[in-house]
Amino acid sequence: MNPERRELRQPTPQQIDRLIQTALEEDLGDGDVTTDGIFRESRQAEASAVAKEPLVLCGIEIFQAAFKRLDPNAIFPSIDYRDGDDVPRGETMIVVRGDCASLLKAERTALNILQRLSGIATLTRKFVEAAKPAVVLDTRKTTPGLRVFEKYAVRCGGGCNHRFGLFDAVLIKDNHIQAAGSITEAVARVRQNAKTGSIEVETRTLQEVQEALRANVDRIMLDNMDDATVKEAVKRVGGRAKIEVSGSVDLQRLGELSKTGVDYVSVGALTHSARAVDISLNFL
Repeated sequence: MNPERRELRQPTPQQIDRLIQTALEEDLGDGDVTTDGIFRESRQAEASAVAKEPLVLCGIEIFQAAFKRLDPNAIFPSIDYRDGDDVPRGETMIVVRGDCASLLKAERTALNILQRLSGIATLTRKFVEAAKPAVVLDTRKTTPGLRVFEKYAVRCGGGCNHRFGLFDAVLIKDNHIQAAGSITEAVARVRQNAKTGSIEVETRTLQEVQEALRANVDRIMLDNMDDATVKEAVKRVGGRAKIEVSGSVDLQRLGELSKTGVDYVSVGALTHSARAVDISLNFL
């Protein structure tokens, strides 16, 4: 389950189009009664997206697509930052020019997506810096329907993707083990029935770590272990398998974890608890 194997997964134009369509339908319904009541004739307007706090940018192409959906003739005369860039507070990231009513109707959709994805990228960057030299991974704890976008945001923040879904890697978790009877039995069944070249097993105790080693798995996840137990697990594994730490991982703890010799740290909070950053759209 090599995270680098999935580094090239990007939101496709079709996925972006579906997201924009769904979001605009949700917001517009039968029409924008306020904007349509004020602007009865077409007129041009210009607006700029401004960072109201330091952030790591993610979603700029989706931001553009939201405006282009309602006004195909919209243009972006100034694009000063790209996805993955650090943006200081007060900086203008992009300027959009187009039909005034269309800009007003697409504003909230465009900002919601940009703020959400940039929030994930910004939080990820903090974890990545604190975890070095360990690699920061995301999880499947994503918003239903938005996984491809949220995992892309993790990459923009410098993190790597864990498995994208249940279909692309074997991860034997505690409930699999409970249902199968043991780690040994679960691994044996996977090797017999699944087509895979890599197996990861979740462990909760040092005894389970030893059992996973005897089963000769490729990666061992240390789930909700304290720092002392993690250090002992690293010692026992002795480089015979890659080690991933998961559960109860926050920024304050990463400093110590990064010194233990683990290879990966997976953090569900990157996608399930990231705060949307503050970005405003100012009409010029």
